[in-house]
Amino acid sequence: MTTDRAMRDTDRMERPAPPAPEPLPRPVLDSHVHLDIVGSDGAGASPEAQVEAARAVGVDRLVQVGIDVESSRWGITVAEKNPAVVATVALHPNDGPRLADLDAALAEISAMAEHERCRGIGETGLDFFRTTGPAELAAQERSFRAHIAIAKRVGKPLVIHDRDAHADVLRVLDDEGAPETVVLHCFSGDADFAAECVRRGYVLSFAGTVTFKNAVGLREAARLTPLTQLLVETDAPFLTPTPHRGAPNASYLIPLTMRALAEVKEVPLADLCDAISATGDRVFGPWP
Repeated sequence: MTTDRAMRDTDRMERPAPPAPEPLPRPVLDSHVHLDIVGSDGAGASPEAQVEAARAVGVDRLVQVGIDVESSRWGITVAEKNPAVVATVALHPNDGPRLADLDAALAEISAMAEHERCRGIGETGLDFFRTTGPAELAAQERSFRAHIAIAKRVGKPLVIHDRDAHADVLRVLDDEGAPETVVLHCFSGDADFAAECVRRGYVLSFAGTVTFKNAVGLREAARLTPLTQLLVETDAPFLTPTPHRGAPNASYLIPLTMRALAEVKEVPLADLCDAISATGDRVFGPWP
């Protein structure tokens, strides 16, 4: 997630929803979406409407991502009701420094992490874009380390938010010892950082940003990422892919990013769908 609820781009939410793209030849997942804050101008306000719009274009599985106690609890509830959805739970890096009782919130996340429909711990990590001082940095890092411990305790993948913090994310993971599965959500690094993450066995998830005209370095990172370590996501309602950049995003727009990735990887679209689908099941599955 690129921002929190207090920083939503309401202008984007009010723009018309893009039309549905051509369906994918094989089913694939959206590995990172915020169904609770996708605008009603997108695939519809209800999770059920968003799931159906996605399914119509070949996106048959969604990972609903938590950013605080409330959204984490909400995601599990939705996943219990909808077999196409699984959830992750976490405190977003920007939220940790603002909490009056970080330990209490972490305890709630830890308890929810044991739920069967919770399939990942995240999005957690470090965000230096809006960090204002050492106290915030310390709170973010403490929260990140706690999430790593939770992921290792419950044996579930760690979903990382990394904004302007590449080296420090790796430092903390090295200090704590990374969980068996680590996903770099909305990968934003260059080819060198991608190569380091690939070497460590991490999974890189690419969002609509890979379609942006100026994202040359990001496409280079995607090009060198093995298919077995590649995921695709929307981060909806943010990061809408070209040609609809600036409009509200939703899971049904995944085919646009998939086609861009297939071109970058120089592989048939159907083969890319199969590879990413298999990685999604390995990381988060099985879906019922």
